[in-house]
Amino acid sequence: MGTMNVSLPDRLKAFVDERVKRDGYSTSSEYVRELIRADRIRRAERQLADLLRAGLESGKGIAATRAYWAKKRKALARRRA
Repeated sequence: MGTMNVSLPDRLKAFVDERVKRDGYSTSSEYVRELIRADRIRRAERQLADLLRAGLESGKGIAATRAYWAKKRKALARRRA
């Protein structure tokens, strides 16, 4: 595991120390790791929302029926061959 040293102003350090104590984290590193994980999730959710919005705004939709997917699978199999 890599290490990273971060300098914080006293007020932010006190805030982190308080979160660690109140929220049951064992160390400030654990707290920071949790913040990073949460940020990664938020970014992935935002990206998914953007992709969904783009899809909705991309024009008239099509029905994705069994026949549609069968045709797609057949075309993919031809491309692989």
